[in-house]
Formats: sequence, C-alpha cells, structure tokens
Amino acid sequence: MDFGWSDEQLARQAAARDFARRELADEALVARDHEGRFARELWERCARFGILGLSVPPEFGGDEIDLPTAMLVMEGLGEGCPDNGLAFALNAQLWTVQRPIARFGSDDQKRRYLPGLCGGTLLGAHALTEPEAGSDAFSLTMRAERRADGYVLNGAKTLVTLAPIADVVLAFASTNPAAGKWGVSAFVIDRDTPGLRASGMQHKMGLRTVPIGSLSFEDCMVPESARLGPEGAGVSIANHSLEVERCCILASQLGAMERQLQRAITYARSRQQFGQAIGKFQSVSNRVADMKLRLETARLLLYKVAWLVERGRPAMMEAALLKLYLSEAFVESGLDAIRIHGGVGYLSETGVERDLRDAVGGVLYAGTSDIQRNIIARLLGL
Repeated sequence: MDFGWSDEQLARQAAARDFARRELADEALVARDHEGRFARELWERCARFGILGLSVPPEFGGDEIDLPTAMLVMEGLGEGCPDNGLAFALNAQLWTVQRPIARFGSDDQKRRYLPGLCGGTLLGAHALTEPEAGSDAFSLTMRAERRADGYVLNGAKTLVTLAPIADVVLAFASTNPAAGKWGVSAFVIDRDTPGLRASGMQHKMGLRTVPIGSLSFEDCMVPESARLGPEGAGVSIANHSLEVERCCILASQLGAMERQLQRAITYARSRQQFGQAIGKFQSVSNRVADMKLRLETARLLLYKVAWLVERGRPAMMEAALLKLYLSEAFVESGLDAIRIHGGVGYLSETGVERDLRDAVGGVLYAGTSDIQRNIIARLLGL
C-alpha cells in the first residue's frame, strides 16, 4: 500500500482545512451548541466552497472525486472546523443520500435532487434505523405495499440525521417481508408528501448542532418513480453508501483529533505551574504522547480501508477494526485533552469538553463498538 499522496490531493486537503478555519470557526458555536441550533449559513458556505459536490457528478453540479481524495478533504475539514455536528451532517448527506441517488437513481431522480442537494438549497435525510431495528438494521417493520399506481408506506424511523429540517428523505422499507433483508427497497420521498411527518429536533448529549429526529409514515403514497433502484436492492444500496460514509465521517473525526492534539500541545507549552511549562511534567507529556499514538494508529487504519474500498477489495474486517479503534480513541483523547487543560477544559466556553461529548456519539452511530467487536470475532472464526 502506497499512502504517498499527490501534491494535488494534499492541496485539496489543505484548502478544506484553511476554508474551515476561515469560514466555519464562528464565535457563535458555544451558543449554538447550548441551544441545539443548526447553522444553515455555514452549510451554505460549505456548498459554495464545493464540499457538498464531492459525491455528485459534474453534469449535476458537483465535483465528484475518488474516495481517498474525498477522505483527505473531509479530514482537513474536520481539523479546521470545530463544529463536529456540522461535519457529521455534511458527511451524512454526502454519502448516504447524494451518493446513492448518484449511483442508483434514475435520470429523473438525479436531475430532480442532486443539483439542489450539492448546491445547498435542499437538505437530505437517510432513514434506515427504526425503534426496534438499530444494530439489527434490516429487521425492518416499515412496509411499502405495492399498488397499481405506486406504493403505500407505513412505519416509523428514528435517530434520523437532519430529519426535522430535511427537504427529501431516502427511506428504506420492506416490499417483500417473506424475503427478509433481501426484500428491503429504497425510496426517495419529498418532505411535503402527504402521510410523511417529522418530529422536532431531539436533544442529545453531543453533536447538538446537527438536528436529529424521527419520521412517521402513515398511508404515505409514493409513485413507482420514487423507488431508488429495483425492488429488493435496499440492502445493497445501504451497505454501499454506509461503507463510504464510515470512511469519511471517521476522517472528519480524525481531523478533529489532530486539532485536539495541537491545541493540547499549545496549552501544555504555555501553561506554567511550579515555575515551568506543564508539558515538562511527565504525567502531562505522557498524555500528549498517547494522543499522538492514537491519532497515527487511527490514521493508518483509515487510509488502509479507503485504499481497499477504492480498489474494490474486501474490507469488512479492516472497516470494523477502524470503526472500533478510531471512535474509542477519540473518546480517550477527549478525556486526556480535558485532563491536560484542567479546570478550564471542563468549562463549556473553551470547547474542550464539547469534543468529548461529540466523540461519545461515535461509539454508537454507524455500528456500535460492541457490534464491531462481534464482527471482528466472527471473521476470526469465533
């Protein structure tokens, strides 16, 4: 494996990092986090810069690039943008809404949705999780009953990123319950479709700046043209997009860990106690060393997964190792960062504690740490 990046790739990463530092590090973040408020203006800035075009072909207004380069860009964005919720929401729409439409959608679906999604005028939600279908993702109870003029959808979705404000929903429902997960189909549905209702934003421990909520479908009638791909293709569509999303969401987390490390180093050099910088004390410097080790180990795992996926090679084991390690490492480094900063790190106004709260979500979404351990054990023959 050659992880030697080209000058063009590194330039794109640096441009995303500089853009985020310049345009996304707003002073209102502490208040927005406290209030659970989504920054639509920052979202639109990202669209104008081209972030939302990374998964969309040029003919529909985007600038689609290969996965390793996209991963580098999202890593740079995560390093420069202190709003982890914004980075999370961008990744969710890019890879689990836009990419499936771009890869599996009809020409009409692509023309109808992709320009608005990558242009920032439309927001998209990926609705897979249900109240009784979380880790067992495809044991869906939501049904799509075939009618002569389309499908009638009934059911509920929960923990849906951007659900309270989404203009379009990519929803998964069973069209053939007897076929189990192979009877799941995907549908692209407009927000104003009768029978579709969204809850208000649900308050949460971290990632407060990205709206997350529930969706209900009650006799929601959609035309056959709303189906994404053929009947029964839902599992393939979801797995394809979630594999890529995992790389890029984790890339943004990796960038956040880099930002976190550099801030800890700066503080350890400048903070004086007992006549010297606190970084001179081994208990502090060892924590910084541990943060660096986690960062570089996670980086190698991430780059390897992106390298394998881009070449069409199996990456189930590597992806599970990556998700488990990086998400757990982000939490551990968040704790170390607070300990290095001491009392001020515990204050909300500094933003140090916010990274830890945001990191906890990573051990839950896109497959919990426990599920990743189960996958790894199973692949090892246990």
